[in-house]
Amino acid sequence: MKELVLIRHAKSSWKDTSLNDFDRPLNKRGKNDAPKMAKFLRKMIVNSPDLIISSPSKRTKLTLDFFLKEFDLEKSKDDNIIFEESIYEAPYTNLLKVIKNINENKNIVFLFGHNPGLNDLTNYLIGNFKENISTSGILKINFDINLWSEIEENSGKLEFFKYPKILDI
Repeated sequence: MKELVLIRHAKSSWKDTSLNDFDRPLNKRGKNDAPKMAKFLRKMIVNSPDLIISSPSKRTKLTLDFFLKEFDLEKSKDDNIIFEESIYEAPYTNLLKVIKNINENKNIVFLFGHNPGLNDLTNYLIGNFKENISTSGILKINFDINLWSEIEENSGKLEFFKYPKILDI
């Protein structure tokens, strides 16, 4: 069995209009929501991830930092953290390609990214997903497969979908 946790970056700031999109930091709400969602995920998942794949944008890296802290992982010491440029604001097909190329010995994978790609990917993986993955939203999808390359349309089963407002944080 493979487990995929999709995490949308926390709310970002538009305060500094001179910054390009890639370099936008988190705003106050993002800095508040991300650690709370990381704590929630830690309660839901017993084991640490075998692999973390993240968009390299500033807001995504800053979101990731809260999860690394909660799971007691360090960016500088963990070679199982990959910053993948091809998923920055990418279509779901880019995300799917990255996922299908994950090494078979990785069973629990966290993927930090952006919408609409995460929403479209979720719809592809579980079918008929009508929700919007809001900032700091987290989904866990399970697959009854041995290899990541075996993922197909509608092959996943949604275990949970949570976001800050639904958790009332």
